[in-house]
Amino acid sequence: MPQDNRQPLAISCDCRKIEKLKNEWKYSGINVEQSKYTFSSFEVWNEASSRIKDTAAAYCTEFDEIKDKRRNSLLLCGQVGSGKTHCSIAVALNFLKQRIKVVYMPYRDVITKIKQNMIDQEYYACTISKYKTCEVLLIDDLFKGKINESDINIMFEIINYRYLNMLPVIVSCEFTIDRLLSFDEGVGSRVYEMSKDYIVEIEKDIQNNYRLR
Repeated sequence: MPQDNRQPLAISCDCRKIEKLKNEWKYSGINVEQSKYTFSSFEVWNEASSRIKDTAAAYCTEFDEIKDKRRNSLLLCGQVGSGKTHCSIAVALNFLKQRIKVVYMPYRDVITKIKQNMIDQEYYACTISKYKTCEVLLIDDLFKGKINESDINIMFEIINYRYLNMLPVIVSCEFTIDRLLSFDEGVGSRVYEMSKDYIVEIEKDIQNNYRLR
């Protein structure tokens, strides 16, 4: 009987898939610890947390239909500890699995670094461009900490570019919509209009803080 010398088909092992996924997280700025923030690991413990999860999940489901429209973004705002960052990152992870490129912008860390290097025009232009032009931008904790004119100017440059070019943003913020508008109406109103169909504003109430349960 003739011997079959054919080689078996190569099968991509789980290790390679995991490594590829980690590289995608690295590109996006999401670290391995944050990669645990999935929809399945999110615990719904009250009505507010249910609204956050349901809205974020609906945004994922409907993204293909809305991504090129004016209202193509997501805003989760309000009470600290209510699960906004968790669900924002869950959306990003979902997109990455679909080969939708997401860039994660931890607001305070990025703004501080940009301001420290503003004299370096090449660094500034390159960094700002990354956040202006990426396919989807996730801004975590928008306007966290002390805010000055430089913070607002940087965010306006990023948000206005994305607004004009209808590029989606995912925003988590511990402030109400009214408070967000009071920081800068130009930034706040653009975020609001882009996210109008997918907004969850969580009431300021320690009962909505998962960490204090």
